[in-house]
Amino acid sequence: MCCRPFISQFLDIGTGIPTSPNLHEIAQSTAPHARVVYTDNDPIVLTHARALLRSHPDGVTTYMQADARHPDELLSHRTLTTTLDFTRPIALTLVALLHFLTDAQAHSLVEQLKAALPAGSTLAISHGTPDFDPEGVARVARIHADAGSPIHLRTRDEINAFFTGWDLLAPGVVPTRTWHPDPDDPTDTVTDASTYAALASKPA
Repeated sequence: MCCRPFISQFLDIGTGIPTSPNLHEIAQSTAPHARVVYTDNDPIVLTHARALLRSHPDGVTTYMQADARHPDELLSHRTLTTTLDFTRPIALTLVALLHFLTDAQAHSLVEQLKAALPAGSTLAISHGTPDFDPEGVARVARIHADAGSPIHLRTRDEINAFFTGWDLLAPGVVPTRTWHPDPDDPTDTVTDASTYAALASKPA
């Protein structure tokens, strides 16, 4: 059985204000030549990213302002096309992003990205859900709606649909607290987090 290819290219969409350790720090600690592109549509994030993101000298870490609701523009952005090689596998991360998009927007983004990535690429998603605490997350959803930033929480089956056509890696779509848990990490309970996570690979 052939091993999955080593991936040294990363695309993080909806990154938010950088924290440490961030994706590029972890990736470049293992592969100093790793190339990482962060994207967000918030100009405040851009300001912080320019001030805080520091690449390993052997690799590339860059940030571009792009709107996930317009995947065509995102995929054709010059920063992306000149930083990442779309003939080689890319690790795509959509962390806590898709629940800010409508069904049509979320599926359009995911399907266009999946189509653009070559075989051997991976897709990581984390996504809020009502499955564990319907009343609690409904209150959170109302707060977001009142603030003008509605969220679209989805069930496990709805989140699983984003991975259609790709090979889910163990343990599949599971609560974030149980996705390869660190026993020494005192994170929130499954109910507190109310979030699923999964990783999948694009087959040849």
